[in-house]
Amino acid sequence: MTEPSKVIHVRNVGHEISEPDLLQLFQPFGVINKLVMLRAKNQALLQMQDVPSAVSAMQFYANVQPSIRGRNVYVQFSSHQELTTMEQSTQGRVDEPNRILLVTIHHMLYPITVEVLHQVFSPHGYVEKIVTFQKSAGFQALIQFQLRQSAVAARNSLQGRNIYDGCCQLDIQFSNLEELQVNYNNDRSRDFTNPSLPSEQKGGRSSQSGGYGDAGVGYPQMNNAAAIAAAFGGGLPPGISGTNDRCTILASNLNPDRIDEDKLFNLFSLYGNIVRIKLLRNKPDHALVQMGDGFQAELAVHFLKGATLFGKRLEVNYSKHPNITMGAETHEYLNSNLNRFNRNAAKNYRYCCSPTKMIHLSSLPQDVTEEEIISHLEEHGCIVNTKVFEMNGKKQALVMFESEEQATEALVCKHATTLADSIIRISFSQLQTI
Repeated sequence: MTEPSKVIHVRNVGHEISEPDLLQLFQPFGVINKLVMLRAKNQALLQMQDVPSAVSAMQFYANVQPSIRGRNVYVQFSSHQELTTMEQSTQGRVDEPNRILLVTIHHMLYPITVEVLHQVFSPHGYVEKIVTFQKSAGFQALIQFQLRQSAVAARNSLQGRNIYDGCCQLDIQFSNLEELQVNYNNDRSRDFTNPSLPSEQKGGRSSQSGGYGDAGVGYPQMNNAAAIAAAFGGGLPPGISGTNDRCTILASNLNPDRIDEDKLFNLFSLYGNIVRIKLLRNKPDHALVQMGDGFQAELAVHFLKGATLFGKRLEVNYSKHPNITMGAETHEYLNSNLNRFNRNAAKNYRYCCSPTKMIHLSSLPQDVTEEEIISHLEEHGCIVNTKVFEMNGKKQALVMFESEEQATEALVCKHATTLADSIIRISFSQLQTI
């Protein structure tokens, strides 16, 4: 093998393979600084930010054959240590400034809605319309500003930036459209100048894409298999297929006297970001939980099946509903800063496991004592052992209960509660002893 380099040489890059396709293959491993398509040779050169990122990509693809659109591509370290003379060409595309931006989102671990995009783009000027859709290149959006200079400012400021830490990277070009056509105001399209539009087509299935995309999907399921597999050391956990695309889970046999949406959030958010939760009033021991994507839903179903909470053995299955509709009884968590996978997604995937007797506490106050931790948690069961320690200058703790059920109850009731002015975080630990 050639000496490691931050430049990766990709062969068998067919004409149907686009730049975003290649970016999606390598983004899970780090920031990509440059990409040069050598169309005449069916090859590409791609420069990672540093050598370790390139090495982890190469190690991963040594065990997993990389393929794009059904075509195997072959990767090796390039003999170039740096791409200097070959700056990325725009392939002769005229990038004429326009008030409408075409945004492609790469490495999308979390659902991106109109609200999220509006939050990201509106600081640069008045956003009139947003339409989102699923194309073969991935999840895309058209964003129309009132003024052309606002669109130019947004592109200059946001191009290449991540919406969330380490994922959802923005690739922004000017569109050549004159005006966006928006028919519905909902999660997938919005006309901010006309709030009276209906939310759905009455009768029949709505064609949400408005003619811009291949399909109208609510929460697009992106292939983040590389990021996930990188988190799991190159292979998914036993029993996890990675192919489920159903995001909504039906949890049943709950204890209706003790459960609520926030407690369910604390438990299910161990396995992914939570979009919405709804307790079913006509079946008080049932709830719907909508996860960020199908993989996160699969982790939750796999690891929580048969767990015991508040004296009841949980039933966890996929729901027949693709997502939870907004309503008076629906709790919205999409933009909650308590969602655990907005930061260090790969690390959080790695910690996924079934409930254990041991919980791990972080974000603790610096001067916290073992006694304070015990008195905060002891109402949930018999604490067998505790240990307070410091990691990277931050106070953390391990608390071992007599049973998994007691540890699960403590996590569900006390995650995101306040202990001496700090909002603490709790997850299960896979350690057997302290």
